[in-house]
Amino acid sequence: MIRLTTPSDTNALLALAATTGLFESNQIEELAQMLNQHFSNETDSQDVWFTDDDNEPVGVAYVAPERMTEGTWNLYLIAIHSDRQRQGRGAALVRHVEQMLAERGERVLLVETSGLEEFEYVRAFYRKLGYDEEARIREFYKAGDDKIIFRKALERVATYC
Repeated sequence: MIRLTTPSDTNALLALAATTGLFESNQIEELAQMLNQHFSNETDSQDVWFTDDDNEPVGVAYVAPERMTEGTWNLYLIAIHSDRQRQGRGAALVRHVEQMLAERGERVLLVETSGLEEFEYVRAFYRKLGYDEEARIREFYKAGDDKIIFRKALERVATYC
């Protein structure tokens, strides 16, 4: 079941992010700060956090609007517990985000990832979901680690009265 993230999910989601092996300890700390900020209502933000819940949080997605754009959003984070990967949960989370944004009339969803070889499976995941590689910024994260940006146009959802 995919639902909005609640404050009580925070510890489980931080542990989940650690199990993926994709985040360094300082990034887990930053994730904790982001969640705390989100739930403290310190900012007037449109950010949305989703949790894939299977009797406990097993996945998370974080999406936010791109500043100074109309209808462009960025999927900043998606993580699935290492024991639950390759079960279609990541794809379901991304589709859930896309559907929510399309229902709101948003236009574009961007995703950024590393250009390192060990992230090829991540890039293949986004290509499989219909994302196109839109840009590459060489040596963005550090020397030898490019930032690759994927883009997908969101389908407008018809509303009936």
